[in-house]
Amino acid sequence: MKKTIAIIGAGPCALMLGNTLDPTKFDIHIYEKNASAARKFLVAGDGGLNLTHSENPVQFLRRYTPALFLKKAFDHFTNHDFINWLTANGLETFVGSSGRVFPKKGIKPIEVLNLLVQKAKNNQVQFYFEQEWKGFDEENNLLFEHKGQQKTIKADLVIFCLGGASWPVTGSTGTWLNYFKNKNIATKTFLASNCAFQINWEASFIKKAEGKVLKNCKITCGSKSHLGEVVITKFGMEGSGIYPLSPEIREQLKVNGLAEIQLDLKPNLSAEKILEKLNATKSGSNFTQHLKTQLNLSEAQIFLLKQYVSKEDFLDLPKLIAHIKCLQLSITALAPIEDAISSVGGISLEEVDENYELKKMPRHFVIGEMLDYDAPTGGYLLQACFSMAKYVGDLLNKR
Repeated sequence: MKKTIAIIGAGPCALMLGNTLDPTKFDIHIYEKNASAARKFLVAGDGGLNLTHSENPVQFLRRYTPALFLKKAFDHFTNHDFINWLTANGLETFVGSSGRVFPKKGIKPIEVLNLLVQKAKNNQVQFYFEQEWKGFDEENNLLFEHKGQQKTIKADLVIFCLGGASWPVTGSTGTWLNYFKNKNIATKTFLASNCAFQINWEASFIKKAEGKVLKNCKITCGSKSHLGEVVITKFGMEGSGIYPLSPEIREQLKVNGLAEIQLDLKPNLSAEKILEKLNATKSGSNFTQHLKTQLNLSEAQIFLLKQYVSKEDFLDLPKLIAHIKCLQLSITALAPIEDAISSVGGISLEEVDENYELKKMPRHFVIGEMLDYDAPTGGYLLQACFSMAKYVGDLLNKR
């Protein structure tokens, strides 16, 4: 006799489950509070649907904080496995210049979503929309509200795929945390991740630098560094060069109320090489022009140096070079969570076993952004969802 599986949420995790679970063993039901599947998936794809990253799987796994909780699922279904899975299912991809993986040019996000949904339907998955989960009854059955009506759902197995608390406009509000708290499941407050970081710029600096990009910088917070580019905004700083430092920045803000970051504006040049270049025959009509020419410093980098380096230090080569290699900035806050790309917090990792089953509630699984972990942008967020879902789906097929 087939068992019933209730999947709560219709995002990437749920769709991969719908494509993985064996319909000869399970009656598969997906419940979604919105009127359609995967709204956040579509919003994320507006600027180009970054499905995963092509880098070496060993390095890939290290991008997560922490990484160990994902290892078993990721080893089962790596980024390379996912790319092959997409190809086998009729979705061609290409690797961008940054190593990120996208659907073949011309394929729209809605087409990718429709493919995943249709394949799940072909796998005998039943979708139920406008069904908002409202917690548990005393026997741990699922409570739902549909158009003002309450109903109870009993299932042999339950898999929660509810997402985090970023982009609430898509339905990801994180309000479900209380339903788990009521069952004595340890949770963490949701906080912004992969977001803008507040820096109290001078008004005169913002007037000149707002919207400008700092390219090819190395940014360090604590013991972690990352190469990339960031955008200077009125609020502070954002971009792929600083997003991976979200865990370290949040921790420093929590402990100290401030987070200190260091910018290396010329990471490919040593201090000695910079000095050699600046001691070369002076080019241009002034020292600033000499800096631009010899070091290929951008206008934004010059603005930043002049904002944070005194006139005396700016004209003192050893001191200026020290600032070029290590410019200290203070971050004062995170952007609001509703503006963040993702969130951290949710169900504590200590509450699930290695198969993402709740220790205090057997037969109930929690996967995806609901769990308390960090992942940078670049395809890592989606890959974690797909890896966990594929792992749990294959696990249950074998049981």
